[in-house]
Amino acid sequence: MILDETDKKILRELSANSRQSMRELAKKVNLSAPSVTERVRKMESEGIISEYTISIDYGKIGYGIDCFMEVTLRQGEYEKFRRTIAENPNAEFCYRIACRACYIVKLRLNALQDLEVFINEITSYAETVTHIALSQIKIEKNLLK
Repeated sequence: MILDETDKKILRELSANSRQSMRELAKKVNLSAPSVTERVRKMESEGIISEYTISIDYGKIGYGIDCFMEVTLRQGEYEKFRRTIAENPNAEFCYRIACRACYIVKLRLNALQDLEVFINEITSYAETVTHIALSQIKIEKNLLK
């Protein structure tokens, strides 16, 4: 599906507030509500819009430590690591990457002891390099401008 400028406006508006009604959205993009609804449904069916979600301030609910970990697996333990990370409730994302490391993982933690537990869990088959986030820079969503 090729997106036109109106589709991109719809995506920008939904990114800012996915709870707004189709009527509110239609006013913001200068279309009728049925037209906007049709466009949104088409983007959903094409997989462009895959879910509607919320943004959580994890620090306010006790998960104030963000860390990024490079994981280099030994002896091809890919499946073991995939299962471990998929089941870890602190893992926010895990990407296979092209560099010395095999994966980059983001963990949201309550305490540094949680990081130690995770490292101990995988240390028999993986090496890690951990980076603790000190602060975050708010990035504007630029792809749809």
